Amino acid sequence: MEINANTVTINGVEYVEKSKASEQAPLKDGMKYVIVRTYSAGVFAGYLESRTGTEVVLRNARRIWYWSGAASLSQLATDGTSNPKDCKFPCEVSRVELLNAIEILDVTEKAKKSIASVKVWEQ
Repeated sequence: MEINANTVTINGVEYVEKSKASEQAPLKDGMKYVIVRTYSAGVFAGYLESRTGTEVVLRNARRIWYWSGAASLSQLATDGTSNPKDCKFPCEVSRVELLNAIEILDVTEKAKKSIASVKVWEQ
């Protein structure tokens, strides 16, 4: 068992203090970390640079091609994945312009760390 000021790790599972679990992921250059679902391009996680109507620009973005260990995108944005080995998130791109965004979810610090922990999926 490993203990630090904000988390406890037991048998390889990290537990976060309840009050910390819902904290918004830290801003990067004033941009918040979000998950965006589009009408036809899929789902992406990254830093929200801008939004104009349904057009969204993300920085340092990963496509969320397939996820496991979360019942919905809402849970993925809040809790992250409990099954990162079965997720398929390709490499990060420096910038993506998404059209027809239909959902933008704020991501907690806990979920951001979880998304970042998913190994890059490639074929």
